[in-house]
Amino acid sequence: MTRPAHSETHTVHRIGWLRAAVLGANDGLVSTSSLVVGVAAAGSGKPEVLIAGLAGLVAGAMSMAAGEYVSVSSQTDAEQADLARERRELEETPEAELEELTMIYVDRGLDRDLAEQVARQLTERDAFGAHARDELGITEAVTARPIQAALVSALTFAVGAVVPLVVSLLAPEASIVLPVAASTVLGLALLGGLGASVGGAGILRGAMRVTFWGVLAMAATAAVGAAFGVSVG
Repeated sequence: MTRPAHSETHTVHRIGWLRAAVLGANDGLVSTSSLVVGVAAAGSGKPEVLIAGLAGLVAGAMSMAAGEYVSVSSQTDAEQADLARERRELEETPEAELEELTMIYVDRGLDRDLAEQVARQLTERDAFGAHARDELGITEAVTARPIQAALVSALTFAVGAVVPLVVSLLAPEASIVLPVAASTVLGLALLGGLGASVGGAGILRGAMRVTFWGVLAMAATAAVGAAFGVSVG
């Protein structure tokens, strides 16, 4: 008899692009909405508000791309340095590395004999892969990808930033703040829920935590704009 197929769906392979996408869209929506709300609360007209928002979109997208590329590249450099060191140690001290791998499996609950047997078999098959995975925790699913992170974060930032700009364009000049704030809260809730769903987490919790910080950011910039009350036009 053949065993029925057992299919599982995991989300760990999405970690790289999902983190960048959620961060980019959230930042684009929050920062641009906050900028628009702050400038509008200061008494500026619609042209000034739209120019400020558009400038924030372009600058923010470029900044997100550069920041993600640099930060993820630093992670990649650290991973590559560790992998190179591990490869060198496997060549110079193979027995010590075998013992190290054995002790890793012992610490995970295997008895000494079984742990050594597993370590030897994995070493014979792919010593470097076994140490990268079990000693360093580096796998293909979670490895850093700088270019992917940069492009995803820049694109999603721009998508998020478009929302308050479109609302500002359509809203009456005398009441830009409230429509932008309302649409941003709705967008943040949807974004948080979507990110949590894609990542396999609770939708309500994801929506609430994203919305909370977005509302806080808009309230702070609105307070600054209202306090100064000076048009930037």
